[in-house]
Parts: sequence; C-alpha cells; structure tokens
Amino acid sequence: MTWAGTWVAERLGVRLSDGARPVGVGLSDLVGLAVRRNPRRAHLLVSAVLGKHVPTDPRLVYGAGLLLGDLVRARLRDVDVPSRAGAFLPDALGGAPGAAAALRDVLCEPREPLDAIVLGYAETATALGHSVADALGGAYYLHSTRRPVPGFTAYGGFEEEHSHATSHLLLPADPADLDRDVPVVLVDDELSTGRTVLNTIEALHAVRPRRRYVVAALVDLRDDADRARTAALAARLGARIDAVALAGGRVELPDGILEAGQALAAGLAEPAAAPPAPAAAFPVTRVRLDWPPGLPDGGRHGFLPRHRARLEKDLPRMADAIADGLAGGPGDGFSRVLVLGFEELMYAPLRLAEALADALPDADVRYSTTTRSPVLAVDDPGYAIRTRLAFPAHDDPADGPGERYAYNVSPRFDRIVLAVDDAGDTGALAGGLLPRLRALAPVTVAAVPSRGREA
Repeated sequence: MTWAGTWVAERLGVRLSDGARPVGVGLSDLVGLAVRRNPRRAHLLVSAVLGKHVPTDPRLVYGAGLLLGDLVRARLRDVDVPSRAGAFLPDALGGAPGAAAALRDVLCEPREPLDAIVLGYAETATALGHSVADALGGAYYLHSTRRPVPGFTAYGGFEEEHSHATSHLLLPADPADLDRDVPVVLVDDELSTGRTVLNTIEALHAVRPRRRYVVAALVDLRDDADRARTAALAARLGARIDAVALAGGRVELPDGILEAGQALAAGLAEPAAAPPAPAAAFPVTRVRLDWPPGLPDGGRHGFLPRHRARLEKDLPRMADAIADGLAGGPGDGFSRVLVLGFEELMYAPLRLAEALADALPDADVRYSTTTRSPVLAVDDPGYAIRTRLAFPAHDDPADGPGERYAYNVSPRFDRIVLAVDDAGDTGALAGGLLPRLRALAPVTVAAVPSRGREA
C-alpha cells in the first residue's frame, strides 16, 4: 500500500524519522502528508486516527483516543505502560476485520476512575481530548472554542501560534470545575514545538497553581530544545510537566520549505468545488435523535462523568434512529456510510458514528468532520487529501464569513449523515454544504441541540 505522504516527500523533501514507539507504531503509521494553504506552515500532518480530514472507522478513532488516555493514566499513576496498550492498534491501522472494534472494546473495560481536568484544543482535538477524559473515567472535560457564546465569560485564552485562526477561548459553565489542584491534562493531535501547551500551562498556572500537568498528543515531534523549554517552565513554576504520545520522532524539513510549498500549491490547478445540487439531486432527510434533555453536546462548556454515563446509556437508541432513517432512503440499500461532523462538533458525531457502526455490522461506516483549514487537494494515492469540498461558513463564526472545507468526501459513499448542532443548522448550511453533499449521495441530517448551561 502506498504511504499517503509519498507525494509530498518526493516533491518537497519532507522526511519523517521515528523516535519512541510506546504502542508499537511509528510516525508513518499514524500520519500522511499534505500541503497547506497557509503563509506560516507549508506542510500538514494528516492523521490516520483523528477522523478530521480522512474518513476513518469511528471505532479506530475512538480507540486511538482511549489508548492515548491509557498512556495518560499510566503516567499519572507512575506505572509502566500497560502491555495491552497497543495490542490491536497495528492491525486496526491495517484494516484487519474486527481489529478496530477490539481495540475500542478492550480499552472500554471498567477501571478505577481518576480525578483530573482534561483540556482539548479546538478545533482538531475536541473529540480526542474527550476520548482521553473518557479513558480516565472520573475526569472533567473542557475544550477550547473559537465560538463566543453569549452569557459566558472567558476563563482564559491562549494563542496557537502556527494556526490560520488563532483565537481560543475557555468558556466553562462553572469556573469552579477548573479551580482545583488536580492534574491537568492538555490534549492536542500533535506536538510540534510544544509552545501552545506551554503558553496554556503558564496562563492556567497564573490563575490557579497546580502541582502536575500532563501533555498528551497522538504524535510528539519536539526536539531537544523544545523539551528543554518544557523542563525550564516546570522548574520555574515548581510543577511537574510530563508528556505522552502514541509515537514520537521528527519531521525533517529542508531549507526553504515554506517558499517551496507555496510555489508548489500556486502551480497546481485548484480542484473545483462541487457545484450546487441540481433539482434531481439526491434527497435530504432529517432524523429525530431525541437527544437527552440537559446533556451537553460536547465539552465546550464542560462535560462531567455523569454526562458521560447518560450519553453511554442513550447512544444505542440514537444510533438505531439514524439506522432506521437510512434504511428508509432510496435505492436498493447501502454499504458505505459517512458520518460527517463539523468543526468543533467532533465528539457527538464520533460517538454516534461508532454506535452506528455497531448497529450496522454489514455496512462500512466512516467518520470525519469539516474544518476551517485550507489544504491543497491532489488526487494521488500517495497524497493524504484526495478531494475537497469548499462551502461558506454556516455557524456565524466570530471571525466573519469565509470558506470551510470537507476533505476526502467522494461519491464512494452511498449515504451521508451530517451531524450538526443547532447553532450551525442555518440557512447558510441549507444553501452551502448541503447542496454539495446531496450532489454525491442521499443526506440525513441529525441535529444535536447545543447546550449553553448544564442541567
């Protein structure tokens, strides 16, 4: 099988070198490469287990997050990594039948809850951080957001220096949930230099000092100087700062990579966005989830262990409602289903997709989400972003209207489930993303109510 970073490696000279392999996989097992349309960074690491840009078995996505949480649990307890930690991951990455479900199932076995505060970074790590919190059992979860919400005062903010959209907010429903001296776990999809998490730790520590922090990421790419900065901050704060990742190593970039990447992107024809759907396009239907009253749609304002228990109880029922809606669609049946979340709303779509995969054992259910991140699409098996849908923003973002993207969504799916919260279920959605999706396959919209305050 062709590695999904070959195209970029050959044209830009980007190389991956493996470091630590605590769960038996290396960098090239977990990421491919693409070219950004970003003036600050030329390349994008495209995760094979995040479910952001690449439609992925949701049980693999959730299992990888639980596995990262297992590493956090081991570090918090100062024990060796459990031998079971990576037992199923290589097979799941290779697509072995049943391996993704086995990875998830073994990591869902009941264990002693650990009290902690878990913070995930918007937008890519909102579901990943949630999964880490799930693995700890007793953790409070909050993710940063780029969506200001009336009635909430920001607890703190921080800047993600390499991002195309850097403003982050922490908007807990109850700030007291953060004002506790328990370990704080900061979760992102990758650690490149670690500056973002160090900025966050310093800002949090200034408000409420703590004795221990753990940084968790799918891949850790820091060099010796980056690690020295982490050690220096820990010494200055009088705190312990640990880091865990599924794989470590380095991305080796040649001189002039930024200019070369921009020139490469400029020299290639931009893939045409899918046209608005004609009148004879596939239908759009809606399914009523009966989302549990008072259950938050995610961790934007905080998610507690009691919320987690409530969601687990109701997931099978909601997945059955989606499955019934798909079965009532046109045609002779379906075999490939995409559950598509959007931007920060990643966890609820992930868990619905995971439950749907269990409910439809004969269907290939995949999960991904839309994103703000502009990336070059190249239809080549050695490139991680094969297709691109561009559409106008539909959730009234603070930074104004603009393009949003869905990658690797193609006619190979014969059903698409769009999971969206009510703040994004707008006229701009009906006139933007939905026509592009229904040009490809029948679309089922599953709306999740956004919850401003916890019940």
